[in-house]
Amino acid sequence: MTTQFQLIAKITPKPEHMQDVRESLTNILAPTRAEPGCLKFNLLEGRSGDCFYLDEEWTCDGALAAHYEMDYIKPIFAKYENWLAAPAEIHKMTALA
Repeated sequence: MTTQFQLIAKITPKPEHMQDVRESLTNILAPTRAEPGCLKFNLLEGRSGDCFYLDEEWTCDGALAAHYEMDYIKPIFAKYENWLAAPAEIHKMTALA
């Protein structure tokens, strides 16, 4: 069964990589929004200034899986191993009302 869902990702960079992460996320906004299956892809910064949030909506798990395989996404994931203070926190949700 294909189910539309929302996703919130919390991304916490190391302080010295805050700008690197900001730029990498900003650069993927337009191409991600153009992907089939992407209904929403917004970047937010935590009010504390030490983390970012991606507010996403996808048509199905397959669309998100395809997103993770895009040529502009894979290099960022590789850099995150050194840039992030902790692994990204991913929360998938289904709207109830």
